[in-house]
Parts: sequence; structure tokens; C-alpha cells
Amino acid sequence: MAELTVHHLDSSRSQRVLWLLEELEVPYALVIHERDPVTKRAPPELRKVHPLGKSPVVTLEDGTVLAESGAIIEALVDRYGDGRLRPQPGTDEHQRYRFFMHYAEGSLMPPLLVRFIMARLRSAPLPFFVRPVAKGIARKIDETFTDPEIARHVSFIEGELEGRQWLVGDEVTAADVQMSFPLEALLGRAGGVGSHPRISGLVERMRARPAYQRALERGGPYDLNMG
Repeated sequence: MAELTVHHLDSSRSQRVLWLLEELEVPYALVIHERDPVTKRAPPELRKVHPLGKSPVVTLEDGTVLAESGAIIEALVDRYGDGRLRPQPGTDEHQRYRFFMHYAEGSLMPPLLVRFIMARLRSAPLPFFVRPVAKGIARKIDETFTDPEIARHVSFIEGELEGRQWLVGDEVTAADVQMSFPLEALLGRAGGVGSHPRISGLVERMRARPAYQRALERGGPYDLNMG
């Protein structure tokens, strides 16, 4: 039987899939794809694996190809979890788990992505007469949309973590895995939008897990400024 294979892009959201597989102790082959040195985008070779050409992509032992981080994580927990990393269906905890599985990319990542794009715009090699206009537009977007939106999410997550070690309760779940990338990005891109000690504590607990550290060793350097 073929081995489960993860197509991993350096410094990307696919790091979450490696962490999950390490938590589940599922053996996997790892194919690391390097970003284009100029555009920092995924290489065209990934389109041979999945038409969107994005990472993560997972090929299961039977040849099934999975894409989209949330869908991959849910499928892997269903297939290999045996009750681990997921609350019992039908419980309040499972409803909370489902919320954070979708909230991560559906609500939290968009303003963080805008912040990332605005930062890239500020540092882009533009003609001198265009540069002040571009920087002004980026500043205005951050002031009127990005900063208030990120601050709202920080306040929300801080409140949700009150009295909890992890997002769903006292045990780590796949929802924490799914939320790890946006939370790490938030800490890196949320300067000036308020205090976030509970989020910082949660990210510290994530990074302290042996499975997280093993995933980082296998996946290689992890630069959140890549997007």
C-alpha cells in the first residue's frame, strides 16, 4: 500500500497538517516544495498534485487527494483519530470545536491577510512618486478596517479563552491545530491592537508540545512573514 504523503510548502499553513499527523502518530512521507524566490508563491509543480496549486495537499494511501487545511484536518481526524483530538459528536464541546474549525479561515485569517498585503505594499519597490500614495492607501486601509477588525478578533478570542487551557476546554483538539497558524500570524501582525496574554499563552502551549516540535523539525524553517 502507498504511504500517506503531505505536499508541504515551506513557511505555510501546511505546517498544521504535519503537527496533526505527529499528534496522531501517523507515519507519512513528506514532499517539500520551495517558494518562488521572487514572488514567494508556491511553485507550479503543485498544480500537478491539485489544480489549485496550493499547499497543503495530502495524498492518502488509496490515492485520494485532499486539499484545504480544514477539510484535510477533519478527514485525517476521522480516518486516524479513533476518538482523539475531537470532542464527542452531539456535545456542546463538539459544537464549539466545529465553530473554531471554520472560524480560523472563514473569519480570522481574512483581516490578517489584508494586514500582510498592506505590509507588502508599503515595502514594495515602487517608483518614488507612487510610493507615498501607496503607503497612504495602505495606512488608511489599516486604520479604517484592518486594525479595528483584528482588535475585535483579539478581544473575542481572549474572552473565549477565559478559564480554558485550550480553545475547546482543558484538552488539545484539532481545532487548536487549525487555529494555530492564524493565531501565530495574529501575534506577528497585530501590533498596536491591544493586549492578548491568553492568546500568547495558548500559542506558547502549542509550541511546547513535542508533536509540534517534531513537525517543525520535519517541515523546516517557519517564517510567518511569508503569508
